[in-house]
Amino acid sequence: MVDRVADWVALLAAAYPPGDAEPWDNVGLQVGARDDAVTRVLVALEVVDAVLDEAADVGADLVVTHHPLLFRPLAALTPDSAAGRLALRAAREGRAVLAAHTNFDVAEEATTTPIVELLGLERVRPLDPRPDRGGEIGKLTTFVPREHTGAVIAALSAAGAGVIGEYDECTFRVPGTGTFRPSASANPERGARGQRNEVAEDRLEVEVRRDGLDAALAALEEAHPYEEVAYDVYLLDDQRRPRKGLGRVGALPEPASLRAVADALAVGLPSPHLRVAGDLDRPVRRVAACGGAGDGLIGAALTAGADLYVTGDLRHHPALDARSQGLALIDAGHHATEAAALPLLRTALVEGAAGRGLTAAVAASAVDTDPWSAYRPPPPAAGAAGRDEEGIAR
Repeated sequence: MVDRVADWVALLAAAYPPGDAEPWDNVGLQVGARDDAVTRVLVALEVVDAVLDEAADVGADLVVTHHPLLFRPLAALTPDSAAGRLALRAAREGRAVLAAHTNFDVAEEATTTPIVELLGLERVRPLDPRPDRGGEIGKLTTFVPREHTGAVIAALSAAGAGVIGEYDECTFRVPGTGTFRPSASANPERGARGQRNEVAEDRLEVEVRRDGLDAALAALEEAHPYEEVAYDVYLLDDQRRPRKGLGRVGALPEPASLRAVADALAVGLPSPHLRVAGDLDRPVRRVAACGGAGDGLIGAALTAGADLYVTGDLRHHPALDARSQGLALIDAGHHATEAAALPLLRTALVEGAAGRGLTAAVAASAVDTDPWSAYRPPPPAAGAAGRDEEGIAR
């Protein structure tokens, strides 16, 4: 069965819900029809002519990008704008374009993850936490005959309930006594009709995500021995461990100099023009980071007690303000800090496709879309001093 664009739209939305995107953002299907066939997918940072050339070379009829091709509304779909020209080209060539932008940025494993892993940050949390609209935490409480408690725990765990961080099968139980009186029409698993029965039961509590509640209840009813299963569901205001949000903040395993951190990023990220603001010999421990353009989160980095903030596209005045408040800065470039996360996006697509029975192969773009290149002026000629031939002071 041939994949359709709609299948891949649904896959991407499940991995990175469009509702997680910023209100000003434009994510999802940008070019193409939902019924179009998909035989090969290309993952790229953004759509440029070289990426469309590459898509043609590898036979990709769907391009999944981080940066939306159609970001601002177009007054007309003509070749007079870059976005219009590229959208027309993609449409004429029969290539769909699908984007995950800020909904990818805020995911648990997303844009800032490569920086976190490269520096080995510990005790990491979102720098600017966001509500997980699909995954709000609830508590499911049920009452199980004691000899069946293990089977119910196993069933709930298999359905995705009882997960806290890196631990699963997380439950709490309290022994007690349950009572019930079956009617004449009931078919009780135990006890007599028409009289009150007492059973040794466990009160079992387990956490469950709101978007996993239906699966957990179905598993509970399948594993529970009673004809009528008693349970309660409580939605919680979970402030303990926000998982989604822009950027991350954490601690280096040991204090390091600003120079050492900059060296690690210069080697580990594809950045030809990394910039540093601060005393290179200054020790830093607490690090905030945000892939992409992140000078809007300087205040959040300061509030989080960061010694250093790593991001891209830092402007002059926000950088001055940050320095005046004691925050060291590393600008590793917009492109470098986001391109490093594209393998995570591709992995999510590959794993999601396998789980949904989709057959289109997923390729990673090899095109470097960074508009900037490193420039190093040639060294002055031996003995040269003062002004050069054009009168520019050295």
